[in-house]
Order: sequence, then structure tokens, then C-alpha cells
Amino acid sequence: MRQVVGATPARIEALDRMSRPRERCPRCTRKLIVTRFDTTFRMADRSERLCFGIPGGLCEDCHQLYIDPDLIDTLELGDGRCVFAIESDLVVQEQAWSSAD
Repeated sequence: MRQVVGATPARIEALDRMSRPRERCPRCTRKLIVTRFDTTFRMADRSERLCFGIPGGLCEDCHQLYIDPDLIDTLELGDGRCVFAIESDLVVQEQAWSSAD
């Protein structure tokens, strides 16, 4: 069973008010790639939750994704484990449009 958590305007505004993502990896202290991610979380009951446009930081060396713990609580993902993450299409589209200017 999959449950989709959408990026409605109200939810995006709430996400933007969350604390800023960390800038350095707590494991290796390298700079994180800070952007928005589309993610899949596998919950304790083996169901999956899809989340779109989640702000976070990715360490290229450690392959770890860091998401604000308050956001995890808000989205009720505390029992889940992130099993897939990719940079959001919206971010990629914005970068393509800005490089075309």
C-alpha cells in the first residue's frame, strides 16, 4: 500500500518555515548538497510513503540524506526509513530555466 504526501501550497509554506537544513555532514563534516528531494519511506508495517519536494541535505561521500527531525515528525515518518531519494524534478526544471537566461 502506498500513500502519497503531496506538496500543496500550504505544506510548502510550512516546510519553508522549518529550521534550515544543516550545511555539513555530521559523519564526515563535508559540505552537503542542500536541495529538495522526492523520497520514498518504508514504514514499519512495510507500507511505503512517497514524499515530494522535501528539503534536505545529501552527503555525496557518505550517501546519507539529512532531513529536519521536526519535518520528520510533522509528516509522521518517524517509524519509517528513507529507501530512495532523488533531486526533485522542480529543482532540475528551475535550474534548466535559469541557465537558459
